[in-house]
Amino acid sequence: MTTPRVNPNKRLEDQGITGVSQAHYNLLEPALIEAALKRGEGRLGLGGAFLASTGTHTGRSPKDKFVVRSADVEDKIWWDNNAPMSPDAFDCLYADMLEHVKGQEVFVQDLYGGADAEHRLDVRVVTELAWHGLFIRHLLRRPEAEELATFDPEFTIINCPSFKADPARHGCRSETVIALNLSRKLILIANTAYAGENKKSVFTLLNYLLPEKGIMPMHCSANHGLDDANDTAVFFGLSGTGKTTLSADPARTLIGDDEHGWSETGIFNFEGGCYAKTINLDPEAEPEIYATTSRFGSVVENMVYDPDTLELDFTDDSLTANTRVAYPLDAISNASATSLGGVPKNIIMLTCDAFGVLPPIARLTPAQAMYHFLSGFTSKVAGTEQGVTEPQPTFSTCFGAPFMPRRPEVYGKLLQEKIAKFGAECWLVNTGWTGGAYGTGSRMPIKATRALLSAALDGSLKNAEFRRDPNFGFDVPVAVPGVADVLLDPRRTWADPAAYDHQAAKLVAMFAENFAQYVPFIDDEIKRAAIG
Repeated sequence: MTTPRVNPNKRLEDQGITGVSQAHYNLLEPALIEAALKRGEGRLGLGGAFLASTGTHTGRSPKDKFVVRSADVEDKIWWDNNAPMSPDAFDCLYADMLEHVKGQEVFVQDLYGGADAEHRLDVRVVTELAWHGLFIRHLLRRPEAEELATFDPEFTIINCPSFKADPARHGCRSETVIALNLSRKLILIANTAYAGENKKSVFTLLNYLLPEKGIMPMHCSANHGLDDANDTAVFFGLSGTGKTTLSADPARTLIGDDEHGWSETGIFNFEGGCYAKTINLDPEAEPEIYATTSRFGSVVENMVYDPDTLELDFTDDSLTANTRVAYPLDAISNASATSLGGVPKNIIMLTCDAFGVLPPIARLTPAQAMYHFLSGFTSKVAGTEQGVTEPQPTFSTCFGAPFMPRRPEVYGKLLQEKIAKFGAECWLVNTGWTGGAYGTGSRMPIKATRALLSAALDGSLKNAEFRRDPNFGFDVPVAVPGVADVLLDPRRTWADPAAYDHQAAKLVAMFAENFAQYVPFIDDEIKRAAIG
């Protein structure tokens, strides 16, 4: 007897979603690709990858993201960072979207968010596009076939790229909307085909739910030693800072590339796949990620390709600089089979400094780590958000403000408590510019970054000679094997040291101005670690 691919008591009609022409439940990758091709949603690329274009929206739309302001979440949400939507406006949006999908085919995937069975979230994703079903099947965690027969979704996401919201009617900003109703356990996404909105909605949910269980949700990648799951490292950072690239180290086991939780027992990946940037992807520096772009079932998003040969152009950013490939974790040969790791021994905070001021690596005290975690300084790289066409220096608290429904101090306190309880070496790593700011300098050499990280993770960097940085007060190594000494002192990489000093003073002032908002909520030790 064939195992049902959906809980017979939890079909769409049992949720009040009625009138669709056909609901395809939990199709596997070949069937999703067949459906997407039949419906003209994209092309079959080399090796069986699916080539998709997302149209106007080639990045996230953070200004169109809303949280429903219901009474039970009123005092828990960071409203300065999360635009509110009224319950009535959401109900109207929901009713209109349900009417919109009547008569349409939809694709339903029942999936988990979280590798730790004790803390995972059961999520149903309902999409208009078959390739969105393929994408989210890669990015979340896939239940075993027999689990689907009893799967009971706690939250449901409905994604309709062809539905245009009405700001006056639906209480939103534009025709595009991402609306989270934590009380009704629903997320609605409309008028954007950018697939990343699906996965980031689940991340936002987990960022809301897990702190109440004492679990630290993190916008980070993670890996551990090949033979030691307790030798775990996490890499905080926004998109474009190197989370995926630097965690996919062949000398270590990959836990995951983007989203994790830190419980009392260790690290667990929220996801079941990776969503890697492909612009200027180097087959020598990143061979396994490069190989996924011609792997059966991978989703290649917004890449330019030859219409006859289907050969991908990794340098063409005419559609967007935010070109992507989505693939399951098992596409990476050294990926963890469990997506679990021990308590972190090393915490790396990745920043992409477009000012060219920060050193390639610095050692942080726990108080300094909290300061930089709450600051979340980096640069938004081109394409990750609508309208971002070149690196823009920004402060994104906790290295993930767009996905943080609670106040930053909630996450900061959790991290502070875990570092104090378990201990961890903390490092700040700049993958941005050296020798000058963006437009003058050049990106930090990836070989140097890898060498510095290897020295930090194997413990040898602890024995290096360090100098105290005069601008930020953290410790910077003077010499590291395999890395040019001049690179470790960013002032020496500038043709005009006085220009560096001016730029550094400017950045220090920006840090101080930004951090003022957190001073009333932090302890004296972190205040003393503040600069400026």
